[in-house]
Amino acid sequence: MLVLGFMTGTSLDAIDMAVLETDGVTIQAFGPAGERKLSDALRDVLIETTKQALAWERGAPEPAIFRHAAEMVAEEHFAAAEGFLQAHDLSWPDLDLIGMHGQTVLHERPRDGRPGRTVQLGDAESLARLTGRPVASDFRSADMAAGGEGAPIAPAYHVARARASGLVPPLAVLNLGGVANITFWSGEDRFTAFDTGPGNGMLDLLMQSRRAGRYDAGGKYASVGRVDEGVLRALLAHPYFEAPPPKSLDRFDFSLEPLEPLQLEDAAATLVAFTAEAVKLALAHAPAESAELIVTGGGRHNPEIMKALAERLPMPVRPAEDHGWRGDAIEAEAIAFLAARCQRGLPITWPATTGVETPLAGGRIVRP
Repeated sequence: MLVLGFMTGTSLDAIDMAVLETDGVTIQAFGPAGERKLSDALRDVLIETTKQALAWERGAPEPAIFRHAAEMVAEEHFAAAEGFLQAHDLSWPDLDLIGMHGQTVLHERPRDGRPGRTVQLGDAESLARLTGRPVASDFRSADMAAGGEGAPIAPAYHVARARASGLVPPLAVLNLGGVANITFWSGEDRFTAFDTGPGNGMLDLLMQSRRAGRYDAGGKYASVGRVDEGVLRALLAHPYFEAPPPKSLDRFDFSLEPLEPLQLEDAAATLVAFTAEAVKLALAHAPAESAELIVTGGGRHNPEIMKALAERLPMPVRPAEDHGWRGDAIEAEAIAFLAARCQRGLPITWPATTGVETPLAGGRIVRP
C-alpha cells in the first residue's frame, strides 16, 4: 500500500508528513517527507485545549473545546498535505490509506489499578471526507482499554526501519520528542520499549515559562549554564524511575518547580543532564548491551542534548542521519506503517512495549 502518515508532536511545532510503500511488515519504498508549521491559530487552540484536558476530571463530560480542536487539526492536516502532495507530483487518489496520529493533549498511565487515559485529537471522519481516502487513527485507546500503557507505539517501526537499513541487533533507538522513548531490539521479532523520561518537552516549557522563546534553539542557554547536581538528584528521585517497564509518561508529569531557584542557563543545562541521565537509567533494562544508540526526533537538533548523551552513555550515540534515516520523519513514517498494520489487523502493541497482556491490534479505519 502507498500510505501517507501524519504526526503532530507535543512541542506544537509542525505537522510532519511522510509517504511509505509498505505492507505493515516490511518497507518496500520511501516516498517523500516534509512538514508544515502549525498556524498560530491552531497552536493557541491546542494550548488552551491541553490546559482544559489537564483539568478534566474523570467521569466529567468531555470539554467542549475537544471537538473544535479535533476539527481544526483535521482541516490543517488536509491543507498541509494538499501542498505537500502537489509539490511531489502526487494526488489523493494515488494513496491507498492515510494514517493520522492526532494531537496528544492528555496522557495518564494506568496506576494503582486505575486504567489510563489518553486523548489524541483529530477528526478522522472529516479528513476522510476531505481527502476521499480511508483514514486510520485512534492508535492508542484499544491498548489502554485492555490495561496497557498506550505508549510507546513506534517500536515495531523502529525495528522495521533498522532492518530496511541492513542493521543488525542488538541496538537501541531513542526518540527525543517532548517525552523520550527507547526501543531495544535484541533480534528477530524480539523488542522492548518504554518512555525513558523527558525529551525536550520540559526544556521547551522552561523556556516558555521564562519568556525566552519556544525552545532553546541550538542549545544556546544550556551551553553556557552549569548543571546543578542537587536539583538533578531531586529530579531523578521521581518515583517513575523506580517503576519497572513497560511504562509511559506525559510531558507534564515532571514539575519545573525544583528549577525555580536557578538562573535560566543553569536550569536549561540541568534539564539537558536530566534527559541524558534518564536515558542512562533506562539502559539498565536493556535485554542485551546495544552496539549503538540511534537518536531520532526533534531533540537531536539540540547539540547540548546530543553532547550530554555521548558523555554519559556507554555506547556510541549517533543521529539517525548517520544511517540514512530521515530523523525528522521517523514518527510520521511510523504512523504510516501502523496504519498499514491496522488495515491488515496486525498487532501494534505488545506485552513488552505497553504491558498489554497479549499482542494487540489497534486503531480504527474510517472510510469516506
